[in-house]
Amino acid sequence: MTRPLYDRHRAVLPDWLALYYRRPLEITHGEGRHVWDAEGNKYLDFFGGILTTMTAHALPEVTKAVAEQAGRIIHSSTLYLNRQMVELAERIAQLSGIPDARVFFTTSGTEANDTALLLATAYRNSNQILAMRNSYHGRSFSAVGITGNHAWSPTSLSPLQTLYVHGGVRSRGPYAHLGDSQFIEACVADLEDLLGHTRNVAALIAEPIQGVGGFTSPPDGLYAAFREVLNRHGILWISDEVQTGWGRTGDHFWGWQAHARSGPPDLLTFAKGIGNGMSIGGVVARAEVMNCLDGNSISTFGGSPVTMAAGLANLGYLLEHDLQGNARRVGGLLIERLRAIGAQLPLVREVRGRGLMAGIELVEPGTDRANPEAAAAVLEAAREGGLLLGKGGGHDTSVLRIAPPLTLTVAEAEEGAAILERALHSV
Repeated sequence: MTRPLYDRHRAVLPDWLALYYRRPLEITHGEGRHVWDAEGNKYLDFFGGILTTMTAHALPEVTKAVAEQAGRIIHSSTLYLNRQMVELAERIAQLSGIPDARVFFTTSGTEANDTALLLATAYRNSNQILAMRNSYHGRSFSAVGITGNHAWSPTSLSPLQTLYVHGGVRSRGPYAHLGDSQFIEACVADLEDLLGHTRNVAALIAEPIQGVGGFTSPPDGLYAAFREVLNRHGILWISDEVQTGWGRTGDHFWGWQAHARSGPPDLLTFAKGIGNGMSIGGVVARAEVMNCLDGNSISTFGGSPVTMAAGLANLGYLLEHDLQGNARRVGGLLIERLRAIGAQLPLVREVRGRGLMAGIELVEPGTDRANPEAAAAVLEAAREGGLLLGKGGGHDTSVLRIAPPLTLTVAEAEEGAAILERALHSV
């Protein structure tokens, strides 16, 4: 075929399959924190395939592990013992902080959250779920049914009855004017009131930092305060760590640890970064919850030997090189640099984030109105300058999402900030 790849894409793939940029980009290869497109242009990657290239592009330790395992056997399914799956499960169970933990591997974060919802509703014999406003949990039928961001929830039909709670967005909404402790008190009161009108809720599912929602988060301690209420009602807590896990926030290995007063969640879901590009997701739960299903189940592709080998190599590299510490140090410098840039521009309402997970919210100058057109324009200008970013936000996609690989250097952070500064000024 001689037609351009974009035309071929449009001819055979769904219209709702989103693409970035007016001239969509084909990425052909990468190394470290950089990628190249089909035209030979080089970019500093500040989005990592939606927070998935966690350590680095073409990390030798991971590519070597994948190649060696592929040379032995690629697939066997969970019907057979799998040494790599057991070893990775052992490491994740220990790191999770959940006592007597069991791990089930999936192929994506969507499937991980789907499984967590299945476990929670079966354990509690209830189809009622609490979720956060502005949340995102995946694209399956059950996951879109609990997603609190309407831009990513294309149907109101759902197997679950979902009730939405305040608290995931600190700087907008009816409690934004309150101090942190008063904000938490108001959100807890809202939760208590909501539960007074329901019965037998199965679980609360929450992202410690909302990813697609624009890297928004509550004050530290909100989910610990929620947990005290949930415990009185026997309601489970599912922490969606698909974007916040593995040390990306710098301060903590898991996002839930910023709310650790009440201990670990009942269930924890993960995906994205653990495979450094390979398709790995999963659920960690205490044994009585994980083992509550009374039917048989397997996973054809979850926990495959090749992906598990990649996960083991990637996790080992991350821990041995203290990438959580690097996220804290370099991410802290980057966010402060971005805040200094934003302070000069009425276009920028807020720069927020933690570690190597930062969001820049853009508004119409002089107002609080979201400015998705400006976000799209900055995305284009940054690309022209050699920098790839992401987008997100609530009802309007007006937040620039920044989440580079965790090996980002100080020099690369400064380079990316300088490109972004020029892009913001050009808009």
